[in-house]
Amino acid sequence: MSERLQPGDVAPAFTLPDADGHEVSLSDHKGRKVIVYFYPAALTPGCTKQACDFTDNLDLLAGAGYDVIGISPDKPEKLGKFREKEDLKVTLLADPGKETLEAYGAFGEKKLYGKTVVGVIRSTVIVGEDGKVERALYNVKATGHVAKIIKDLGI
Repeated sequence: MSERLQPGDVAPAFTLPDADGHEVSLSDHKGRKVIVYFYPAALTPGCTKQACDFTDNLDLLAGAGYDVIGISPDKPEKLGKFREKEDLKVTLLADPGKETLEAYGAFGEKKLYGKTVVGVIRSTVIVGEDGKVERALYNVKATGHVAKIIKDLGI
């Protein structure tokens, strides 16, 4: 199981394909604050709600200096379908090898309907302009999570 990140840790670098197959790196956002959120699967109810919440609040977050990146183990083609079907505006990245999920502590054992399973742990990591972790939230809920982030960040 991967180690969870703590505030002050250097955010692990990544370069992953987006829904169009273009490579996106964390370093592309240097000098900006980045909300990196990890979700189990595109086109599922909880993940759709979460992605739509981020999309609905994207202007507010961007106005406060935050970029938003969603990462799942889905392939870019599925992310493209997800983006089109739900009219998503957030950047969606594919991590089918799960290297970035593991580097961020967002893959491992979790409880699902009372059973312990191994999979994606719904998580959000807020990376500061200096590339260091400001907040690392694990086992978050799909619903209401974006509103909580906005409140916690004082936006």
